[in-house]
Amino acid sequence: MLRHGRSPRGIRTAWDVLSRTGVLPAGSTMQVALNRGQRPVAELVDRHGIRSRTVRTALIRYLTVRRPAMDYASLYTLVSVLAGVFWADIERHHPDIDSLHLPEDVALAWKERVRRTRRAGRPARTPTGLYEVLTAVRGFYLDIAEWAHHDPSWAQFAAPSPVRRGDTAGFQKARQQVTARMNQRVRTRLPQVDLLVEAADRHRTEQRRFLEAAQAVEIGATFVHDEVAYLRGTGKTAPARLRGANVVVVDLATMTRLNLTRSEDDAFWGWAIVETLRHTGIRIEELLELTQLALVSYRLPSTGEVVPLLQIVPSKGNQERLLLVSPELASVLATIITRLRAVGGGSVPIVSRFDIHERVTGPPLPLLFQRRVNGQLQRGMSYHTVYKILRAAVAHADLRDPAGEPLHFTPHDFRRIFATEAVTGGLPIHIAARVLGHQSVTTTQAYHAVFQDDLVRAYRSFLDSRRAARPVSCV
Repeated sequence: MLRHGRSPRGIRTAWDVLSRTGVLPAGSTMQVALNRGQRPVAELVDRHGIRSRTVRTALIRYLTVRRPAMDYASLYTLVSVLAGVFWADIERHHPDIDSLHLPEDVALAWKERVRRTRRAGRPARTPTGLYEVLTAVRGFYLDIAEWAHHDPSWAQFAAPSPVRRGDTAGFQKARQQVTARMNQRVRTRLPQVDLLVEAADRHRTEQRRFLEAAQAVEIGATFVHDEVAYLRGTGKTAPARLRGANVVVVDLATMTRLNLTRSEDDAFWGWAIVETLRHTGIRIEELLELTQLALVSYRLPSTGEVVPLLQIVPSKGNQERLLLVSPELASVLATIITRLRAVGGGSVPIVSRFDIHERVTGPPLPLLFQRRVNGQLQRGMSYHTVYKILRAAVAHADLRDPAGEPLHFTPHDFRRIFATEAVTGGLPIHIAARVLGHQSVTTTQAYHAVFQDDLVRAYRSFLDSRRAARPVSCV
């Protein structure tokens, strides 16, 4: 049984033992068993305990109609808003209501609660989050009203929307405020990217040297590395199958036990994640879906030159695109492939990845971002793993903002930094939109953070060109 997302100590080892002895299917893992697939709309709605049969029917029917045009993550969010944030809250405070037609005082009370309610164990709802809730509820009512004009069976659910147009009037302003905050994040982080890359590369090299020094001595022997004495030990607390797989040392001064295999692996992937994100500007889901097969060649018709391209599979906007592979990116990808081939006996291991948002397991592919989990077979990385490794890489670099506070990076920060550097460096914004996979140039413009020095430089250039164009005055 999982508690707070974690399984009790030892239960995964017990699962492995039962699998090897034939009690459970051979080769099965507990993680795979826990990876439940997509659930039906009715099951998602019923998780919120809707008592009104009329409203439950309306919600299930409405969401079933919307389902084909939505990805599963968006559907799950919409169910949570309509069935949980909206109607389950209505029933908690007004259990006698059995219709979507809400009295004015009930609607006003709900809107006030949704504005000020702080969710248990989670941060307060942001202004954009508030407007997204209000917009979803308003869309629910307006869709039903429109459908009732063409299909009388929807008329029984049609009712005035409790969310008026004026309630969502501040949505655009809230979005602009979010864009302004994100642009400020870019201005703060972009100057620190080179320092982060240097620190990640240095840490990767240091951890590899440390691991190699430990591997050069026998278990039980002592050695000195960077003027510190260590004893090479065994993973006594690890399951039996892992004790020989990991290189473990003990710092003799502090008696701290260090798993060098894990530390070196974290350092390598921290460097690989930072480098790949900053050179491509891809989304985190696109990063996790990169495969060896994504590297393709293209011959320019005009010159016959062959250039390497990176194929990005459809993601958020279903826009498949090709990125030109720079020499720096080519070096990073080659290093990743070389490492994976060493693990896979000469070829990149074929693995599957479970998408926790879409609740589906992808086909077996030579994924580039994969690692060994708990000493078992290679698996495609998860969102949680990428965030965890990236946080560790940034923490090791010890970067600070102008106020002296620790600086944090997210995968999306690199995407905005990439867009800003590309446009500032002279790449036309419509080309940048194609590279980023945006359907609209407006979206790309929101990603481009203008720096003050860029503004001053551009305006001075404009003034100089205008002066040059003026006619010489007659004396």
